[in-house]
Amino acid sequence: MRIDAHQHFWKIDRNDYGWITPEIPVLFRDYMPSDLEPHLQKHGIGKTILVQAAPTMEETEFILELSETADFVAGVVGWLDLENPSYKKQYERFCKHPKFIGFRVMIQEMEDAATVLSPAYLEALSYFAEQEVPVDLLVLANQLPQLVQLLERIPRLRGVVDHLAKPPIASGVLEPWRSHMAEIARYPSIYCKLSGMVTEAGRQGWKKEDFTAYIHETLDLFGPERVMFGSDWPVCLLAATYDEVVDILRQALQNRRPAEVIEAVFGANAAKFYKLNKL
Repeated sequence: MRIDAHQHFWKIDRNDYGWITPEIPVLFRDYMPSDLEPHLQKHGIGKTILVQAAPTMEETEFILELSETADFVAGVVGWLDLENPSYKKQYERFCKHPKFIGFRVMIQEMEDAATVLSPAYLEALSYFAEQEVPVDLLVLANQLPQLVQLLERIPRLRGVVDHLAKPPIASGVLEPWRSHMAEIARYPSIYCKLSGMVTEAGRQGWKKEDFTAYIHETLDLFGPERVMFGSDWPVCLLAATYDEVVDILRQALQNRRPAEVIEAVFGANAAKFYKLNKL
């Protein structure tokens, strides 16, 4: 089973997508399952992981409802308010839905990344680490030192770094991103998504070769069994089509990796991380 491990849906009039504005016309419209399905069919992708795009309980409810009408959605990554003492009740409530598979921590949106090291976050994430709940980690490259500190405190966290932590692909600089990712990759329960790269490469004029070093470094650091493909559709449309996103990764993999590794990156690893046992 081929899996796109990172995609979004949204309906603009829900009004909790503060980052999607009319000044970004390609994104300022509704994106629903019928818009994505033709792309999945073209590339033989049978399932997806639907990830929250707004930090609200209402957003999680919305995408869980959507997942009921889209058979190709294998699981939903929602959002929990970890600073609220009721986070366990929130989690238990969403767990009643069969497609709820985890949640995302949006470190990227924190004014101070050290917030993720606060007592509230440490308590909540320690609890979820004990339960082996999959946690998406949306983090920027310059916030990786705080993520390293988080993992030092909670080494068994079952996490996946979204979008390679958004390295500076446009400039082609690898350090200190690589060194920080090497520290993170030492934790065996941390995975990485090969997603969100095109929007870090500049919206025009990128070449497929611009991504190769970052993809290869990620594979070398995490190993081929802990990386997974994600389109980041429709955000990727700011810089590339769905076809181009798939082709970038395929080209980077084909010269270095056997077919079984490519299949793992395009499906098996996501199924393992998110515990999609029924696939």
